[in-house]
Amino acid sequence: MEHGLNRREFLGVAGAAVATASQAARGGEAVAAQRPPNFIVIFTDDQGYQDLGCFGSPDIKTPCIDKMAAEGTRFTDFHVAACVCTPSRAALLTGCYPQRVSLPNVLFPGSKVGISDKETTLAELLKARGYATTCIGKWHLGHLPPFLPTRHGFDSYLGIPYSNDMTVDPTMEVADDVKWNGGMTLEKMRKDKPIRHGVPLFRGEKVVEYPVDQATLVTRYTEEAVKFITASKDKPFFLYLPHNMPHVPLFVSERFKGKSKRGLYGDVIEEIDWSTGQILDTVRKLGLAENTCVVYTSDNGPWLIMGRNGGSALPLRDGKGTTWEGGMREPCVMWWPGRIPAGKTCAEFAATLDILPTFAKLAGAEVPKDRIIDGKDISPLMSGAEGAKSPTEAFFYYRGYGLEAVRSGKWKLHLARKTGGGKAKAAQERPAELYDLEADISEKNNVAAANPDVVKRLEELAERCREDIGDANRGTTGKNRRPCGTA
Repeated sequence: MEHGLNRREFLGVAGAAVATASQAARGGEAVAAQRPPNFIVIFTDDQGYQDLGCFGSPDIKTPCIDKMAAEGTRFTDFHVAACVCTPSRAALLTGCYPQRVSLPNVLFPGSKVGISDKETTLAELLKARGYATTCIGKWHLGHLPPFLPTRHGFDSYLGIPYSNDMTVDPTMEVADDVKWNGGMTLEKMRKDKPIRHGVPLFRGEKVVEYPVDQATLVTRYTEEAVKFITASKDKPFFLYLPHNMPHVPLFVSERFKGKSKRGLYGDVIEEIDWSTGQILDTVRKLGLAENTCVVYTSDNGPWLIMGRNGGSALPLRDGKGTTWEGGMREPCVMWWPGRIPAGKTCAEFAATLDILPTFAKLAGAEVPKDRIIDGKDISPLMSGAEGAKSPTEAFFYYRGYGLEAVRSGKWKLHLARKTGGGKAKAAQERPAELYDLEADISEKNNVAAANPDVVKRLEELAERCREDIGDANRGTTGKNRRPCGTA
């Protein structure tokens, strides 16, 4: 209903007057028609492939995201470039494998490194085109000042600088009006042992609340996002909303507590669904729907140690921290009325690596030519162009600096490598395993013996990658890595 109304308003601005369209909405659509598109990326943390209604969840209700999928396109073969937090975010914002930008592992409050100021982020590309930009949520690309969002293309930042199960760096700069919770003081933060799961909330580059009340985060992030969209409605904008949830420990507001059949984990996802609905409703009400591209996905697969209260990667194998599909294939929904087909499914391979070059093209920005960008333009897939195929020849699955698998077309090869070992026993050579993901999405049937030519071709692709980026499992460092930033 709302989709149809916005479309009539758009056509009315183009020349066909519609008596029921409000002046404000017509004005918003007229501005939208003359400027680059707005972009919103909603990036959850540790969400499973099956943990949305539109991706088959039997017991988590996500009506807002399901509606988003009905009005947009589901991407069922969508991947992140890492199986854990920091590298996944580095890939999304740079368009590069995290190993290439030397951020292959998770950062902690004691880390002295982060994203390099020599990298060009998606926010910086869009800002150069006149975009308003904000990051609201989990950053995790370095918590020290040189690495924060406001130093890398974002006009503003509100959020936790890393995972919600971490602590605090006592050297962090604190705002004059900081809110102290649980009897905390500046002296205690500086000198006492850090509180377990006590994390700081940043605004800009300073702590404004410590320890933050995590049960309020989804609501506060949503309110901040709505304010940003409303304030930026007259110019192109980029909203990056990386939620801290459903990373453990799980927190949810009182109004969603105990609502889901899936327990606390389901409550958290259902609150994120509500948040997504609030954001889409704001875009619709401001008359910006037909000039706003929204992407919903997650940074990696779910923890699988929590039983019924954890995420589900079904029908994929395994989960977070692994290079099986359950660790790196994510649910993805893209929405852009009039530009992304409604009610469609795209089964072509795509990845978060592709977001930077794709958004840059759509915004009329130029992708840096002085460095390797691994992502590809997937706008033909997004628009549902007839016969559009994935532009990715090969995709590489890393864990840390170790290359573990390579994908090309329907084939995925888990590379032969040594596993185990230690003082008690020698390392064992694990043979290569080949899977046909079109026939075997769950990676159950190793068909390497029957397809030696495919194995050889994918091993050759892996060798090219080792020369390019490196592979710690083979003792190679590659020749095209770029250094990360240091404080």
